[in-house]
Amino acid sequence: MIQTVVLRVRMSCSALGRRLVACLLNISEARRKDLVETVARSAITDIKALALTLAERVAGTSAFLFGWADSPQHRGLAQRRKEIGWFGKVLNVSNIKPDIGSQPTRRYGITGVGASPYVMNCNVTIDTQDLALGRSVASAIRESSPGGIPGVQVMALPHEGAVEIACNVESVHGSSSSHGEEQWPNVSIGGQTFCHAPASLITARVAELIKHHGVAIKGTALVGFTPRECRRLAEGAISNGIGEFWKELRRVHM
Repeated sequence: MIQTVVLRVRMSCSALGRRLVACLLNISEARRKDLVETVARSAITDIKALALTLAERVAGTSAFLFGWADSPQHRGLAQRRKEIGWFGKVLNVSNIKPDIGSQPTRRYGITGVGASPYVMNCNVTIDTQDLALGRSVASAIRESSPGGIPGVQVMALPHEGAVEIACNVESVHGSSSSHGEEQWPNVSIGGQTFCHAPASLITARVAELIKHHGVAIKGTALVGFTPRECRRLAEGAISNGIGEFWKELRRVHM
């Protein structure tokens, strides 16, 4: 299952030339299993071609690649952003070396283009205005930290009088048995198995870290569909004969 923004993309530079509808493939096309598998593969392998097409069609644009588009390194989005100075107070575009396109300018900036077998956002809001505490929690659960949660990239942000622990949750190679006792949702793509940290684990880890400070969790919000939810929605669309399910997405709470 592939998760991207809700968008139609025409990959004219690819011989496959298939239209994509993400987060869910167009159900009218999904009746053809061979087409669904072809489109899914092309979304991963041809993402670099999409960036090339953007640079060709929109003069002045440029891109950096991450994830599966960044072959063979497959560097993550957070790493690529650090490399180009994304998190600095002032972004000097003249120092950026794009992977595709012309030298970035302040008018067009630079676009990150990448692909992942699965990604979602899990945002845990804690009942405090102490941003320093939030940053400490974020550092503790971040994948790159010792004892961090695999696949989790995170920042702490002020949010409506509280602090939000905003997590990007990416899939990692392997099955749930590779990452502790709790069952992690699995997906299989091209014969390879991937899994991702469940929201319950992230919420529990945050709760454990803040309880010693007398702080509670206000709530957890997911942005994006879990693989199981994607399957449930897709099966429901097929069984109810909904030919273009993307038109119904506005009725689905993500």
